Amino acid sequence: MTVSIDYPDDATPLDPGEMEGLRYKHVTTRGELDHLEQVNIQNGLQWLARRKKIDALDEKFIRELHKRLFGEVWKWAGEFRKTEKNLGVDPLQISVQLRTLLGDVEYWIENGTYKPKEIGIRFHHRLVHIHLFPNGNGRHARILADTLLNRVLGEEPIDWVRGVDLQSMNERRSEYITALGKADRGDYDPLFKFINL
Repeated sequence: MTVSIDYPDDATPLDPGEMEGLRYKHVTTRGELDHLEQVNIQNGLQWLARRKKIDALDEKFIRELHKRLFGEVWKWAGEFRKTEKNLGVDPLQISVQLRTLLGDVEYWIENGTYKPKEIGIRFHHRLVHIHLFPNGNGRHARILADTLLNRVLGEEPIDWVRGVDLQSMNERRSEYITALGKADRGDYDPLFKFINL
């Protein structure tokens, strides 16, 4: 069966090879896929909560987190994407760009360059901008940024959604996508406003 995914206008579609990685061949709609992914994410969050030691700035952990969040649904979960998308860096640059980002975040923390919430939002934005994986980048990046804030920096996580589903088309999602686009051009103010910073 073929999955009929009605992507939001700003979403990154999966290519046919990536769709072959779907573990549930009975899935035919985006709603069914969203439900399976949400259950998997809940399981991944339980795994994360049980971990005593967290190194949110370690590539191996970053990949493992994605696998735990999406691996029950997608065979390629935790593997960096190999295809070009409508956003993100060249797939050959993913590892390099990620290492640069992790070094930057370590520097920001060690030198107090930014306050913790600003570090979290900048970390999140750069992860989304790199676009590490074929799917789930926004959700993964929000969870990883919150993990950095909460488990590494001892801060409260960011209230990203304010009771709204960021996976569905709505005003909050539009505001979020617009703010990410402006951050791509160096203007972080809309993202700071989005999280009330």
